[in-house]
Amino acid sequence: MKETIFSGRIFDVVKKFITDKSGRRLERHVVVHPGAVVILPILSDGRIVLVRQHRVAVEEDLIELPAGTLEAGEEPVATARRELMEETGYRADSLIPVMKFYTSPGFVKEEMRLYKATELTAGPTALEDDEKIEPLLVDLPHAMKMIQSGEIRDAKTIVGLLWHHSQESVNQ
Repeated sequence: MKETIFSGRIFDVVKKFITDKSGRRLERHVVVHPGAVVILPILSDGRIVLVRQHRVAVEEDLIELPAGTLEAGEEPVATARRELMEETGYRADSLIPVMKFYTSPGFVKEEMRLYKATELTAGPTALEDDEKIEPLLVDLPHAMKMIQSGEIRDAKTIVGLLWHHSQESVNQ
């Protein structure tokens, strides 16, 4: 059994009941999110397109891979194309699905889909009114140092960059 206790523009919060080993009924709250995409844009020279943007939830500017929430009825690859263009201005001739993962499955039902974007063409961004996003171009070794130093703290970005690093290591 579940009960919606909050319904918002992007996500809902539901109350669920589970039964533990001793038969006790326990209440849990889950954030139900429609899912999202994260894009790993790689330029022809190997540099990665990151973005710096302010995140209200943590009250900080974070360095991230471009990403965005799936819209109702929108295919994830279309979301990836749209978000890449909106946040960075780049268009990708090649978008390859890489993996799916959960951001924080202890209390959030949000599945993220990672896409590798290549064959990029630069163009104008299409930021939403509340977005202030600055693109950053970095090579993979520098991105790895940014993770090690704590400069990159966003989990989806760390997942995407570590996946890319692992692929580069295998191909060498």
